[in-house]
Amino acid sequence: MAGLTKKQRAFCDEYIIDLNAKQAYIRAGYKAKGNAAEAAASRLLRNVKVKKYIEERLAKKEAERIAKQDEILEFYTTVMRDDEEDTRERIKAADSLAKTYAMFKQDINLTGDLNHSIDLSYMSNEELDEELKKYEDE
Repeated sequence: MAGLTKKQRAFCDEYIIDLNAKQAYIRAGYKAKGNAAEAAASRLLRNVKVKKYIEERLAKKEAERIAKQDEILEFYTTVMRDDEEDTRERIKAADSLAKTYAMFKQDINLTGDLNHSIDLSYMSNEELDEELKKYEDE
């Protein structure tokens, strides 16, 4: 990111490792005595450019950690096509791909008694009218 000094970038990169601002400040090559490192690191974290760079790097790191749809499909395809892979594993991979593409259609018939009655005798006519009005608006 443009606008960061070498030390600021080093601080950010070190901070991302363990999220310890004081230690990142020291490892980045800044000099400080006593509690000055904590205060200076805190100031750096409030710097707009530093903050933005850290947020971008953390977002990228998170995105790299989680497999994307294409990556998963490529993995299943590679396993399915690998002649040296166990046949059962190849079939599982093919099955997973087929399910992803909805190649297997299943008809599911649900049957049952859907006639249920609800006892509303405890409600007055006015209360029933109020309840009905709630559903009329929908």
